[in-house]
Amino acid sequence: MTSSDPLSLHSLRLSRRSSSGRKRAKAGLSRRSSSSRKRAKAGLSRSLLVIAIVLAGAVPRAQTPSPPRQVFRSGTELVLVNVVVRDKSGAIVRNLSRDDFTVTEDDKVQTVSSFDFEELAPSPADKNGAASAAQAAPSRAGERAPASAAQAPEILSPIATPVRSAQALADRSAPPKVDMRGRRLIVLFFDLSSMQPEELERAVKAAHDYVEQKLSPADLIAIASFSTSLQVVQDFSADRAQLALAIDGFGANNAAGFADGTTGDAEDTPDSGNAFTADDTEFNLFNTDRRLDALQSLAGQLSGIDQKKSVIYFSSGMSQQGQDNQVQLRRTVDRANRANVSIYAADMRGLSALVPGGDATQGSRRGTSTFSGASTRNQFSSQAATQDTLTTIAEDTGGRAFFDSNSFGQVFDRVVNDTSAYYVLGYTSTNSARDGRFRRIKVRLKRSDLKLEYRSGYYAPRDFAHSTKDDREQQLQDQLASDLSSTDLSTHVSTAYFRLADTRYFVPLSVVVPGYQLPITKSTDRNKATLDVLGVVRDEQRRPIGRIRDTVRLSTDAADELKKKTVQYETGFEMPPGKYRVKVVVRENQDGTFGSYETEVVVPDVKRDAVKHSSVIVGTQLQAGAKKDDRNPLVRDGRELVPNVTHVVSAGQHLYFYYEVYEPAQPVKLLTSIAFFRGRQRLFETPPVETTEVSAPDRKTAVFQFDVPASSLPPGLYTCQINIVDDTAGTFAFPRLQLYVRR
Repeated sequence: MTSSDPLSLHSLRLSRRSSSGRKRAKAGLSRRSSSSRKRAKAGLSRSLLVIAIVLAGAVPRAQTPSPPRQVFRSGTELVLVNVVVRDKSGAIVRNLSRDDFTVTEDDKVQTVSSFDFEELAPSPADKNGAASAAQAAPSRAGERAPASAAQAPEILSPIATPVRSAQALADRSAPPKVDMRGRRLIVLFFDLSSMQPEELERAVKAAHDYVEQKLSPADLIAIASFSTSLQVVQDFSADRAQLALAIDGFGANNAAGFADGTTGDAEDTPDSGNAFTADDTEFNLFNTDRRLDALQSLAGQLSGIDQKKSVIYFSSGMSQQGQDNQVQLRRTVDRANRANVSIYAADMRGLSALVPGGDATQGSRRGTSTFSGASTRNQFSSQAATQDTLTTIAEDTGGRAFFDSNSFGQVFDRVVNDTSAYYVLGYTSTNSARDGRFRRIKVRLKRSDLKLEYRSGYYAPRDFAHSTKDDREQQLQDQLASDLSSTDLSTHVSTAYFRLADTRYFVPLSVVVPGYQLPITKSTDRNKATLDVLGVVRDEQRRPIGRIRDTVRLSTDAADELKKKTVQYETGFEMPPGKYRVKVVVRENQDGTFGSYETEVVVPDVKRDAVKHSSVIVGTQLQAGAKKDDRNPLVRDGRELVPNVTHVVSAGQHLYFYYEVYEPAQPVKLLTSIAFFRGRQRLFETPPVETTEVSAPDRKTAVFQFDVPASSLPPGLYTCQINIVDDTAGTFAFPRLQLYVRR
C-alpha cells in the first residue's frame, strides 16, 4: 500500500473475522484540565494538560475490582516533658520518684508511663578538651564512659555530613536513634542572614569564651550556620582546637544582615534619595520563612539523638508579617518539641539606644513622624516585634530568650543549668484526636515549696482531614524532597521524545493512577474528588529544568465507571538531549493517600543514528476537542492521541501507532510497516507504507500514524516491531515494544 499523504490513518483489517463481528468499546471518559498554562523556565514549553480516564484494558487488575485495602497501624506516640526541679535557693532537687509528679494535658490527668533522671557528673573545666571529654562519667550506675573523644564522630552521624540546602533537609528519613547519656549536647547556630558584622563579632566572641574557658568534659558542641543555605560546619565534638577553628571561620565579612524591607509607604523611612519606595512585604515573608525552615530542618536532623539538645540561636531578631508566618512558626516549634530540642535565642544587637530620627548609619527619616514622636514609637514597636518571635520560639520549646544585654555568657550559663540535671517524664496522651491543636501541659508536685521549669505544651499530630491548605502543600513538597516517598497509591509515569529542532525535543509525560484505588463515590464531596500532582525534572547536575503542579478534578457522577478505568494526566516539556531524572508525587484528596514514581529519562541525540526516528507511541483513544499546540506532535486536527502507558488493550479497541522519521536522505523514499510477533512466529504484518515527501517541512520530518483494530489479533502477548527503511540511503531501523491483547 502506498500513500501520498503520510498523515492519513491507514486502516488495516485482517480477514480472520468479519467486520460485523467486531465490537467497539465505548470511548473512555475524559476531561481536560481547567488549569491555566504557564510557560516553564529555561525555555520549557507550555505544558499540555490533559486528563483522560482510559478504558479498563489499560490495567489488567482493573477488570475485577479489588476489595478495599486494609491498612494496619500500630504504635503509640510518647510525649516527653523535660522538668527541672529547684528549691527556693535555686539548687537542683534530686531523688524524686514518679509518684511525686502529676502531669495534666488540657487539665486532664495523664498516666506517666516512663520516668527518668538525667544528670551530668560535675567536673571542673579542663583545657585539654578532647582528653577531658573522655573522662566524663555518666550519672547512672553501670554505664560505661566513651573510650575517647575521638570515638564521638562515629556515634554522632545524624548531622555529620554538611548539607547545603535547607529544603533538602525538610523531610528526609528519620536518622537512626543514638543514645548520648551523660553528655550535654549544644548546637551553636549562627544566623548570618540577619546579623550585621559587629553583631557577628559579638556572637563569635561569646562562643570562643565558652569553648576556651567553660567547656566541661561532658560537653559536646556542634556548629551550624545559615545564610543562603543551611550548613553544618562542625559535627558534635569536644576538641577545643577543632571547635575554635570552626568558630574562627565566621569572620565579619560572613554577615549578610538582610534587614526587613519597606512596605511601600515612604513615611518614617530613611531618605535614600529615591523617589520611589518599594513594597518588600513578600520579601519579608520569604526571609522569615527561610530562617524558620532552617531551624526546623536542624531540629529534624537532631531527632536521632534521644537526649535533650540545646540550640543557641545567635541572631538579630526575627519579624513576622501578621498571620502569614504563623504556619511555619508553629511547624518549627512542633518539630523542635518532637525532636526534644530547646532553643535559646540570643539577640546579638545587645543593649542598644534607639535614636529619634535614626542613627548615623542611615539618612534622616522622611515625613513628620520624627517631630511627633511617632518615629521613636515605631522603632520601639519594631524591635519589640522582632524579639517577640524569638521569645515564642524559645518559650514554646523549653528554652529562653535573652535581650538587651551586652553580656552573652548568661546564655551558656542558662543552658548549663537547664541541662545539668533534669527529669524526663513520658506519657501517652488520652486525647487521640489528630487535630493539630496546641495542647497545654502542666506538671505539679506534691511539695508546694519547689519550683518547676518545663515547656508549656506541644502541637498534636494533624491528620489529613484536619490539615490546612498550607499543610497539604507542604506535605506534597516533603514527599517530593524525601529520599523514600510513599507508594500507597499505585502510580506510573511514562515518557517519550519528539524532535522539534537540532537541540530541542518535546517530551510528553503521562501519569497514570488506577481508578479502583481511588476512594471516590457518588456521595464524595466534590471538593475532595481531586488528585494533586506535583513533579520535577532534573538534569545530571540535579538542577530543576521543569516542574509540574496541578489539581485534577474527577466527576463523582462517574464514580462507578471510575473503578473500572484509570486516571491519566498528560503534560509535556521541551528540553535538549541528555539524561534526566523525573519524580512525580500524586495525592488523592479524600483520604490523603500518596503515591510516587521516579524514573530516568534519556533524550537521545538522533543526529548520530543511521535512521533518525522518534519514540513510538501506542494509544487507544483520540481525544476530541484538543487545542492546537505546535510543540506537541500528538495533537493534530483538533484531536489528540492519548498514549496507552501500560500497552494492555482490549480486543474491541483500536491500536493507534504514531512515530516520526527525521531528515531522510534525498530524494525521499521511506518504507515502513508494523509486524506482530509471538515468540519467533510472526502472526501478522501490516502492508508496507511508502512516502516520497516530508509532511512537516519546517522540521524535515515524515510522520506516520496507523490504525490497527485489536479485534483482528488473537489475545496474548506480542512483540511489535516497527520496520523503517530509508531506501535512498540504504539504512534501516527496527524499534520494538511489548503489547498485550486481552479478550
